[in-house]
Amino acid sequence: MATTPASQTPMMKQYHEAKAAAGDALLLFRMGDFYELFLEDAKVAARVLGLSLTSRDKGDRDKGKEPVAMAGFPHHQLDSYLAKIISSGLRAAVCEQVEDPKQAKGLVKRDITRIVSRGTVTDDALLDPHASNYLLAIAPANMDSHGLAWIDISTGLFEAAELPASRLGDELARVAPVEILLAEDAQDLPAEWTEGRMVTRRPGWAFGEQAATGVLTKHFGTHSLEGFGFTQQQSPALQAAGAVLDYLHETQKTSLAHIDRLLPYHVGTRLEIDEATRRSLEITQTLRDGRREGSLLGVIDRTVTSTGARLLGDWLANPLTQSSTINARLDAVGEFFEHASLTRELREALRATYDMQRLLARVTTGRATPRDLSFVARTLHCLPEIKEKLSNRHSTRLQTLEDNLDLCQDVRDRLEAALEDNCPLSSREGGFIRPGYHSELDTQRNLLQGGKQWMAQYQAEAIKSTGIPTIKVGFNRVFGYYLEVTHAHRDKVPADYIRKQTLKNAERYITPELKEYEEKVLSAEEKCLDLEYEIFIELRELVAAAAVRLQETATALAEVDVFASLAELARARNYVRPQIVEESLLHIVDGRHPVLDLTEDEGTFVPNGVHCAGNLFGGASGEAASTDEPDASVLLITGPNMAGKSTYIRQVALITLMGQMGSFVPAREARIGIADRIFARVGASDDLARGRSTFMVEMTETARILNTATERSLVILDEIGRGTSTYDGLSLAWAIVEYMHDQIGCRTLFATHYHELTRLDKTLSRVANHNVAVQEWEDQVVFLHQIVPGAADKSYGIHVAQLAGVPQQVNQRAKEILNHLETQPGDQKAESSSHRMVGESILRRDPSHEQAQGASQRTAPGNGQSLQLTLFETSEHPLLEKIRALDLNTKTPLELQQLVCQWQDQLVEDVVVRKST
Repeated sequence: MATTPASQTPMMKQYHEAKAAAGDALLLFRMGDFYELFLEDAKVAARVLGLSLTSRDKGDRDKGKEPVAMAGFPHHQLDSYLAKIISSGLRAAVCEQVEDPKQAKGLVKRDITRIVSRGTVTDDALLDPHASNYLLAIAPANMDSHGLAWIDISTGLFEAAELPASRLGDELARVAPVEILLAEDAQDLPAEWTEGRMVTRRPGWAFGEQAATGVLTKHFGTHSLEGFGFTQQQSPALQAAGAVLDYLHETQKTSLAHIDRLLPYHVGTRLEIDEATRRSLEITQTLRDGRREGSLLGVIDRTVTSTGARLLGDWLANPLTQSSTINARLDAVGEFFEHASLTRELREALRATYDMQRLLARVTTGRATPRDLSFVARTLHCLPEIKEKLSNRHSTRLQTLEDNLDLCQDVRDRLEAALEDNCPLSSREGGFIRPGYHSELDTQRNLLQGGKQWMAQYQAEAIKSTGIPTIKVGFNRVFGYYLEVTHAHRDKVPADYIRKQTLKNAERYITPELKEYEEKVLSAEEKCLDLEYEIFIELRELVAAAAVRLQETATALAEVDVFASLAELARARNYVRPQIVEESLLHIVDGRHPVLDLTEDEGTFVPNGVHCAGNLFGGASGEAASTDEPDASVLLITGPNMAGKSTYIRQVALITLMGQMGSFVPAREARIGIADRIFARVGASDDLARGRSTFMVEMTETARILNTATERSLVILDEIGRGTSTYDGLSLAWAIVEYMHDQIGCRTLFATHYHELTRLDKTLSRVANHNVAVQEWEDQVVFLHQIVPGAADKSYGIHVAQLAGVPQQVNQRAKEILNHLETQPGDQKAESSSHRMVGESILRRDPSHEQAQGASQRTAPGNGQSLQLTLFETSEHPLLEKIRALDLNTKTPLELQQLVCQWQDQLVEDVVVRKST
């Protein structure tokens, strides 16, 4: 029988009221020095947190009470257990004692002070210092668009945008939120979008136009949101932003003053990168295990501050498309690149700073500690040196950053005057205010120190007056100060000593004089703690009042760190400043893959260049004259596996991305035309959970590229069409290259094993062939990893199989089969020969036919059966057998004429069927 409300103790009644307010969050109920969980929460905590599950009221079963399950942990371990809770996809409500137990009349008052989820944490112990921690809300406007808003509450960065529904998955991949807010009646998101993310359902009214506008204008203290760049107050972006703020107000239960603006996110100013491309290029995390280490971000990050590391990650995830902004960044990096000693000294000064952005978030939400304030002071102490080193810079961006560095001298002076060098985490411990800062505090401290000296003197006098050499003054929390006398001397104890406690070997006494001084000492100690706490609150409010100035300074420090780190990277790895141009051009000399160049042994990576220009490129002839290569929009790269085709096309995309981020690039020379989008279809993957094969995933991603790429885009494609039958795949790859060339005209790198595609340079004017050089020697091959003009004539698949460890017997037999197939005449040749035949037939097609139709199937006349072209030979048309079997001597001219007419009709029907398929 469950515990009924009537039978609840006052404490359990208080618990149930708090639990009702906590909802689905685990309620951490503060009881003295422990946080306790009860009932179902205790059972969940025991399983998730590894706590021991116990119970109370075990002896009351006969009274109709069931034992109450409970589990708990010490209060000082809160952060570690909160981390476990949110990493398990759960939420926690922290219910604190909100009044002093000493002053409480009856039950101590308790209240929920915050609800913690993955997207609402502000504590350093729960956050990755190098990564943003975004909470994102989605407000569906209609079938064609969505409102999105995302915030990092630990820094106050708050953005919103209205986006087409087709881009929703890409934006989730770009922002990478840890928690997503959806309306209760909204459809579930696809599983791959929410994998590893917390999804929280919110009331539908929180996404409503009126509620959203109300919560936003109230928070920012404005009449409308037009001042932030939002022209329509009822836009879906603002609905999502309102839902975010409503959730934060409900869960944080404190000031959110550090969230002082809402920024509109403009898609057109950023390089668009879809989710598949981010995954393929491993921009911010690796494909294999999702780790930062080994990704592009992981290898180029040389920042020395956590704010700089987060900003670098944001820049890399959001490259620019405006040449003026890109060049402003490159100017700043270039100036640091040219002044190595200045950069080194500046980076050393930055190392001494702390994460001001997250410190300010804790200050304004009332969760800062004395140690946090001391870190603010230490950071402000570093600013004059940093500002001095930024003075007299030539680049516009560095000049702006120097202006934005507010030294906040008034705040610094107060903090340095007040705070000790080493401050505690708790504001209730005391001992963190410097002597001389506060006169009343000094008076109480002197009284406290004098009281202790009096105790020592009192002990000496007691020894002298009683003649008891072992008498001593002690203290405990139960009896306060006392005089302790061993049993051997108890007959010498004066009559005015009052016995308070008997021990095994001694007696403890008090005297009126001792008790009077005890009260003075304890009173002084309590007053000191109270005064220090009051001073701490004043200092915290001082910093909070300067939050806007400090936040601007923190942002400037982060940007300086990124520029200096990119310069350090460029100097260490011999990077070059790219020339950013508006034309659809890509010209790179001796480019290197930025990840492999760093992770492989020094000097082992083979550089390669690229030159291509999209159809938009207006100065083709002039630029082409400066190179030995003709302009081409499509580069076909052939060569064996393991030779470096995929590495080559990836490095081109990554160099472009780095250039548009504002970084120097790993090359000897680089001229990069600004791309509006980068697409990468690289590698094989399936989606079995959604019933999609590897080939289906490949075609879906390819279809998106063909439907959304523009003349300004950069597209890299690897082994398109390999997931289906030979002729299907070849036909698709052929048609895709033609479409990229004729219809889109963007810069395209197409790596393939279909050697037949190399003949396209004969019919398509802007297609150029390149291959990976291979050196053959005594039946062995050496991959040179060098991209050279021209087409490859072999795949070297058997050699790759040998390198992979395929048994020698299999390799030898494969060579025999390959030799036999390659020496067969005409239509009996092997795959390469049959491919070539198909390729030649497509090249001979009527120019009005732009599609390679019917390459994979033929339909037999009369029976409607499909005739599949095989891998090793071409099957005969059934009419040939009828012609061979026909005896002309037994047929009249009229019969022969009728047969020919029938065959003509059947052939026409066959062509129609083939075209329809």
